[in-house]
Amino acid sequence: MVKEKTTEKKSVKRATAESDTTIRAVGRRKEAIARVRLQQGTGVFIINEMDYKEYFPYTELQRVAESALSLVNLRTTFDISVKIEGGGIRGQAESVRHGITRCLVTYNPELKKTLRGAGFVTRDPRVKERKKPGLKRARRAPQFSKR
Repeated sequence: MVKEKTTEKKSVKRATAESDTTIRAVGRRKEAIARVRLQQGTGVFIINEMDYKEYFPYTELQRVAESALSLVNLRTTFDISVKIEGGGIRGQAESVRHGITRCLVTYNPELKKTLRGAGFVTRDPRVKERKKPGLKRARRAPQFSKR
C-alpha cells in the first residue's frame, strides 16, 4: 500500500490586520526584533512602555524610527506600540522602521512604491559574521612574523 504525500504550502502573513483599526507586523535588523502594533489615533509612539524619545535618546535614532511615517505624511494619523528585544540600539531603531513599514504597506499597498524607493521595505540581511577557527575574529588573522 503506497501512501500519497500531500504537499500543502502554508501561507505566511508577514503583517496582519486584526480588525479595521489594528495592524500588526514584525520588523528585524541584525539581532533586533520589533513587534509593531499600528492603530488609528493621534500620533502616540510607545516603545517598550516608554515614549520613543525617551527610549531612543539620540535624535538620529528617533528620526530613523519614525522615518517611514514621516515619508508618507502619516505621523499624526496612527498610534504605535512597539515591543523590542535583542540587538543594539541602532539595530532596534532600524527594526522599528522595518516593522512600521510593513504595517503601512498592509494598511495601504499603494505606499509600497514610495517606501521601497527609500529602501525601507527590504530587510537588511547583513549580520555579524561568525568567528573562524585559527583566526582572532571573523577575518582577523594572527600577526605574521617572518623570523
